[in-house]
Amino acid sequence: MRIHLLERSQRVEVPVERAFSFYADGANLGPLTPPWLHFRLLNRQPLTLEAGALLDYRLRLHGVPIRWQTRIEIWEPPHRFFDTQARGPYALWEHSHEFESAGEDAAVIHDRVRYAVPLGPIGALAHRLFVRRDLERIFDYRRDRTAALIA
Repeated sequence: MRIHLLERSQRVEVPVERAFSFYADGANLGPLTPPWLHFRLLNRQPLTLEAGALLDYRLRLHGVPIRWQTRIEIWEPPHRFFDTQARGPYALWEHSHEFESAGEDAAVIHDRVRYAVPLGPIGALAHRLFVRRDLERIFDYRRDRTAALIA
């Protein structure tokens, strides 16, 4: 199984506590997800994120319906949280969110995803053809929406 890495960082002009609380609000998952994924959070609202919390959602990727469940493994406000795929399309999905103070009124948000695509050689081909590109587009969208919504 080949493990891939996707990383994104961005500076936002809000205190680190505000940046963390924005990501800690489950209601922001939908607006941070590209509309072409048809994302739907299945958990009842309000959703409390904390270590051990399970998030259930549904989306469509290239017309294929996907059910996904992630688990919050580490929850350390306002510095970081870490989630993993409990059930879903990847052989491995580990997503760390780190929030670094960049002064009194600014923060840097770091996303780091370690993932692996299932299905051996077929998965490797899918990764080369569209998985990597799709993930880059998703995280670029997330970066742009964060900048627009967090202020």
